Amino acid sequence: MRLLALVTLAVAAFTGIMTIASTDANAVVCARGVYRAGCATAGGAAVVTRPAAACRYVVVNGVRVRRCV
Repeated sequence: MRLLALVTLAVAAFTGIMTIASTDANAVVCARGVYRAGCATAGGAAVVTRPAAACRYVVVNGVRVRRCV
C-alpha cells in the first residue's frame, strides 16, 4: 500500500511540474548546399542564393587572366 501511494505521488508531482513548466520548442534547421543555403522553422522557410562572383582581369607574366573571388 505504501509503494502504491509513493508511485501515485511521484506521478502526480511529475504531471504537475510538466503542466506548469511547459515551454514552446523553437527548432531551427539550417543547411548549406552547393548552390544555395536555407533554414526551416515551424513558421516557414527561407532560401538564400549565393551572390554572383566578383571577377576581374589581371595580367600575369604578360598573359591576361580572369580571377574570381
